[in-house]
Amino acid sequence: MRPSDRSYAESHEWAKLNGDIVLVGITDFAVEQLGELVYLDLPKPGRVLRKGESFGEVESVKAVSDLYAPADGEIVEVNSALSDDLDTLQTDPFGGGWLIKLRIKAPAQALSGLLDAKSYEQRVAAAH
Repeated sequence: MRPSDRSYAESHEWAKLNGDIVLVGITDFAVEQLGELVYLDLPKPGRVLRKGESFGEVESVKAVSDLYAPADGEIVEVNSALSDDLDTLQTDPFGGGWLIKLRIKAPAQALSGLLDAKSYEQRVAAAH
């Protein structure tokens, strides 16, 4: 079971709300589908994102996948350590493998439309 303390996008990003900051990453399912990761392109802090907007990409030996913002907000921090160590993203996507932190204006509505852990589990199970 995936962590229930966060919300999930159908495009396989996760979002964990903490006050007015949303921690964003990709799920273990996304990592598993991509296979061996070879490159990660993340934006610079200060960029303002709209929900659903692409903010970077992750590349594996099999494919390139866009990363999509699960909420509106301004990027306040990027996990720059991942650029040199994709193993962390591969082995700990829900912890040390986080990608960006977004500052949001309306925390109550920020993650509306995203799936809870149980719904995401069902979506992933149906995809197998």
